[in-house]
Amino acid sequence: MSNSHEIGRDDSFEGVVVNLSRGMLDGSNMYHFAEIRLAQGETVKARIGRTLWKSIAVGDRIVKRPGEDPVKG
Repeated sequence: MSNSHEIGRDDSFEGVVVNLSRGMLDGSNMYHFAEIRLAQGETVKARIGRTLWKSIAVGDRIVKRPGEDPVKG
């Protein structure tokens, strides 16, 4: 089951990267995404920064705390 929604600043999650993607959704800016499998088995697609996107790979752990940006965990 995939739940694709925008991860808000106050959301939190912890999981494993299962897919990385990027795209020019508005035609002028490149957006970077990570699909993350949470401990409950659910997957979410989160927009992440370019620096983090370039530093992670499928199988890496990502942690997002409320009020913070996601980090490699």
